[in-house]
Amino acid sequence: MSEKGGGLVPDQLLFYCRPGFEHDLGAELTDLGHRLGWQAKAEFAPQSGFVRFMVNESRPANELHRQLTFDRLVFARQSLVALPALHLSRDDRLSPILSQVVASGWSFDAIWHEAPDTNDGKALAGLIKALTRPLESGLRKRGALRRKAAGRRLHLFWMDGNSVQLGMSFPGNRSELPGGIRRLRFPHAAPSRSTLKLEEAWHEFIPRGEWETRLAQGMQAADLGAAPGGWTWQLVGRGMHVYAIDNGPMKGDLMATGMVEHLQEDGFVWEPPHRLDWLVCDIVDKPSRVTAMIQRWLVKRWCREAIFNLKLPMKRRWEEVERCLALLDEALQGAGVRATLRCRHLYHDREEVTVHVRLLD
Repeated sequence: MSEKGGGLVPDQLLFYCRPGFEHDLGAELTDLGHRLGWQAKAEFAPQSGFVRFMVNESRPANELHRQLTFDRLVFARQSLVALPALHLSRDDRLSPILSQVVASGWSFDAIWHEAPDTNDGKALAGLIKALTRPLESGLRKRGALRRKAAGRRLHLFWMDGNSVQLGMSFPGNRSELPGGIRRLRFPHAAPSRSTLKLEEAWHEFIPRGEWETRLAQGMQAADLGAAPGGWTWQLVGRGMHVYAIDNGPMKGDLMATGMVEHLQEDGFVWEPPHRLDWLVCDIVDKPSRVTAMIQRWLVKRWCREAIFNLKLPMKRRWEEVERCLALLDEALQGAGVRATLRCRHLYHDREEVTVHVRLLD
């Protein structure tokens, strides 16, 4: 951490992730950082739920943060410009925090207390609640917490009761969810818990104001690998007619709706009778094989939008994701198909990532 103009200049970024995916996020950040011309190093501990990205040059970390746009990251749940972690005394946890904020010169209009998505992190809720009001009062007195500060937000990331790291987030380049986690309630009428993966994907990739036009009643969709019907259930709930493609049985009352045509066929070879509005796919297979199938659909323009999952290998997950996305993007460009492509490791994903593609023609 350096000083400039009497204040601390951040030399690191802080990212949250699913515990167990620190190495994958670190590999992603290192790869992207090098492409952008930065000398930076990822530091993390296994199962910790976060990664520090240390900048090893004179440029401020804020510049790198702006270039590593959050909506293009795959494994990150949150993205912050960060100050060095503080190790606190149980007798006085507030004074070091207040001093560091003042030294940084930061100002903000909101404060979020967060912790890793682990059992130890959840146990910190009582401590965080006790410190919230005294901290807010102290920061207001020092002029750091203001009524209007351009939407900047101070994040206090509590690793344990005596360790905290302060970070700053900026509108348009962060998650607007506490901890970067979208918590959804499981609908008990759904055939499987996998239904939440598609619902979360819609929230992630489609602005809520566009649901009435892009997820509209009367649209037609295909669900490849549909059984037992968790994703089909979401589509039917939006009033869509669904071709459910799977050799396995469909559960629940889906067939009684009259909105589902269940075809016991191989999703890798089935072709739609005409262009559809949506393709969704949660088939368990090699990511390269699933990507090749989706590529065929998009190049032939058999659908307007697609959401699909890529099941990840145990090792070199980022490399596999990057390879599949690059191949798909290259194929679309080679075929003259204009499209937007995004990928995210969602909260309801496990050993997989979710990809969204929207054709622009």
